[in-house]
Amino acid sequence: MGKRRRVAERRKNRPVMLGGMIAVVVGGAGLGVYALYGGGAAADDRPSGPTVKTGPLSATEVRTASTRFLTAWQHGRVTEAAAATDDPSAAAELLTGTTEDAHLKDVTLTAGRAAGAKVPFSVKATVSYKSTGKPLGYDSSLTVVRRKSDGRPLVGWHSSVVHPDLKDGDRLVTGASGTPPVTALDRDGAELTAAKFPSLGTVLDGLREKYGKTAGGRAGVELRVVRGKASKAAELSDKTLLELSKGTPGTVRTTLDPALQATAEQQVGKRDKASVVVVRPSTGEILAVANSGHGFNTAFQGSLAPGSTMKVVTSSLLIDKGLASVDKKHPCPKTFTYGGWKFHNDDDFEIKGGTFKASFARSCNTAFISQAKKLENDDLTRQAQQVFGLSMNNWAIGVPTFDGSVPVQSAAQMAASLIGQGGVRMNPLNMASVAATVQSGGFHQPYLVSPSVDHRKLATASRTLSGGTLSQLRELMRYTAAYGTAAEAMSGLGPTTARRPVRPRSTGRRSPTAGSPRTGATSRPPVWCRRAATAATRPGRSSRHC
Repeated sequence: MGKRRRVAERRKNRPVMLGGMIAVVVGGAGLGVYALYGGGAAADDRPSGPTVKTGPLSATEVRTASTRFLTAWQHGRVTEAAAATDDPSAAAELLTGTTEDAHLKDVTLTAGRAAGAKVPFSVKATVSYKSTGKPLGYDSSLTVVRRKSDGRPLVGWHSSVVHPDLKDGDRLVTGASGTPPVTALDRDGAELTAAKFPSLGTVLDGLREKYGKTAGGRAGVELRVVRGKASKAAELSDKTLLELSKGTPGTVRTTLDPALQATAEQQVGKRDKASVVVVRPSTGEILAVANSGHGFNTAFQGSLAPGSTMKVVTSSLLIDKGLASVDKKHPCPKTFTYGGWKFHNDDDFEIKGGTFKASFARSCNTAFISQAKKLENDDLTRQAQQVFGLSMNNWAIGVPTFDGSVPVQSAAQMAASLIGQGGVRMNPLNMASVAATVQSGGFHQPYLVSPSVDHRKLATASRTLSGGTLSQLRELMRYTAAYGTAAEAMSGLGPTTARRPVRPRSTGRRSPTAGSPRTGATSRPPVWCRRAATAATRPGRSSRHC
């Protein structure tokens, strides 16, 4: 009897199979423990983890997240401040550096009124290095974001939160400047300053980086931005933010003409997005450079689709190959299909029975695209390199530049490159040089500092255009200035002027490209192929597209 009872008890406590679940009932307490081992009955409907909050941030969330970060930073609680961002590691490294490398102390942060998720704030601090100290003040901002994993509001981390001049990977450093200061002089020997010529700020930074150690100066003590890997790849120079004690500057003489520089600054200041470069064709000397935006030297380092300006280079190629001639008939249909792409003229205009001169003056895209089938894929690349010195990354002007890019392409992309689209990239400096090459008869690499200063080697082109090709190009450019798309903008500039408009397709900028005896290239945002203006000489005038 007792034996049967024990067996019964054992059977009573055995698990019972319920639709793919094992149910174990312990005593009479009603405690159920479930373990899913396969399909069958529905499992527990309760959520397996916490709900991730989504949607726009509330004003309270923005205020709380920004206050948490700013308060911790102000009180030197780096770990806590970094944890309030979405990249604690990078934030901790840079925030630690503000104390250990930049020597900032007594930091006071004052938040302004938030605009959505963006919170502006002011920074006041003291830069203290050895026995020297100076106050520092500037404005910055942060943006609150939701962390993807849980929706928690955090400060979206970028180095610019600490200082607006910082790019990700840059640092703030106070100490003896690694590079002594330089005094840059114009061609007449007068000092060039960013206060007088705002566009020259980035140029002066580049001159210091290039010549500071060789110009005879002595370093002072300063707070500066030390560029990281990404910034150096973008050819950004270190930047001085605060000078604690003056060094002794060296001297670097440039080729800039003060009168032309002043005019260039004045003209680009009238536009939101404009750049100008003036080059002396006979030597390559850069006489002026200006940008309406002063944070980046678009004129020298921009990488823009040049649009119709590239037709000067393409025309030289077509004339060289006997595929076009000024006064010979040349097709200009409304559209032309090549490589599977259908190319259009502006407003689908056409010129029936017209000459190549007429097509060039009116900037007929199809006149150039129609010749693509007769060209090799690398023809335009070789023309740009061998005649105009472009796309070889070897210009040495004295400060960082982008030297143009004309990659070898095929099919539709090759055709597009003939009209300055596809993969072609240029800037006003490059296009001023193109026009100067046509004017002088050969490529002279532009330069800002004479090569005799540091015995550097200037880039050269391997060949020059024939006299016949040069004369035709000059005629095309003069005719366009007098009667074509640039007629109104170029009126009154004299019979020897030959400038040509360009509007980079991707940026809304355009460049008149040649002049005699000085060459200007400008960029501004007008309508594609319809208007032209020379920012250095006659701003604000336009011409309808025929």
